[in-house]
Amino acid sequence: MHAQLIRPARYGEPEQAFQSEEIPVPEIKSDEVLVAVMAAGVNYNNVWAAMGYPVDVIAARNKKGEPEEFHIGGSDASGIVYRVGADVKNVKVGDEVVLHCGIWDRTDPWVLSGKDPMFAPSQLIWGYETNWGSFAQFCKVQDHQCLPKPPGLSWEEAAAYMLVGATAYRMLHHWTPNTVQPGDVVLIWGGAGGLGAMAIQIVKAAGGIPIAIVSEDDKVDFCKRLGAAGVINRKRFNHWGALTSEINKPEEFARWTKAAREFGKAIWDIAGKGNNPRIVFEHPGETTIPTSMFVCETGGMVVICAGTTGFNATVDLRYLWMRQKRLQGSHFANDENAAGFNQLVMDGKIDPCLSRTFRYEETGLCHQIMKRNEHPPGNMSILVGASAPGQGRK
Repeated sequence: MHAQLIRPARYGEPEQAFQSEEIPVPEIKSDEVLVAVMAAGVNYNNVWAAMGYPVDVIAARNKKGEPEEFHIGGSDASGIVYRVGADVKNVKVGDEVVLHCGIWDRTDPWVLSGKDPMFAPSQLIWGYETNWGSFAQFCKVQDHQCLPKPPGLSWEEAAAYMLVGATAYRMLHHWTPNTVQPGDVVLIWGGAGGLGAMAIQIVKAAGGIPIAIVSEDDKVDFCKRLGAAGVINRKRFNHWGALTSEINKPEEFARWTKAAREFGKAIWDIAGKGNNPRIVFEHPGETTIPTSMFVCETGGMVVICAGTTGFNATVDLRYLWMRQKRLQGSHFANDENAAGFNQLVMDGKIDPCLSRTFRYEETGLCHQIMKRNEHPPGNMSILVGASAPGQGRK
């Protein structure tokens, strides 16, 4: 089969790291499925894979005894079931599917006990922490990763939404009692990005009030079209960054608090005075966590799935304990989360927000564009088995 491979000798810029090669089609185990890939989604995890940073994914797997000296990335896909293992019951050859990227060992005692597999020691992200992802003619997945493809979508649309969408769904619907309810104000960082675009629509579908944060005014209309009640340009404010011990000085505390309250007033200008976010949907991390924790409602939750501006997040603990707020980490999704999100897409409540489609031979290029932060709002896909955009709709 043809596959876009990353090899250690090519680690660096994605445009050079990804190269198409011909390799044997992988064998599958009894609980696995071989899928003929029609289109693949693009996510930042394989920018990291291409650079070999912050994790050398190939070396990490070699240490576990996996022999391949290459990485086939791709953690989102749409395609057609080509072959199934002996124990597979949920799909059959010929089924049109979308794939989620949560993978775990079905014999893991944690999984067998019925606990959330996203906490299992064996849990990994397919196509990043594992090999045989979707940037190839065929990919290898576990049976539970397969979900029905929404029939009204093209292959490239169906490949674009699952990783970001299921991640956002878990952040907003999993962490009881802090799940989005009708009338809840939800502050969404990066509203025009892949995660944010899904979060806006999930909140809207639940009857909540999504407020999006963006970095440029030209992203405002995009967020409003998806259902944002209002949009705030973070560049109107200049108090971003991690807190230091200087916050313990009364004059510094007063200065920072005044600036944070100005940001909070921008939220009230949209939601109404006193309507603080019940949930803050976070992923920038280092520069924004102090403000997110400040504006979050008493008893509310700041939920975070990444640290795109840095990992050294700080909070003023007075607001955390006195107002009984929650800082919750969240990582991708389990089968229930993924199926819940996919049903919203099937029901027509979620637009995949496909902004650009690339050819198979442009796999490195699209990751290079993402690394330079020059990608358009929404999500991107790569055509693999599909020969032209727009195929796959019914």
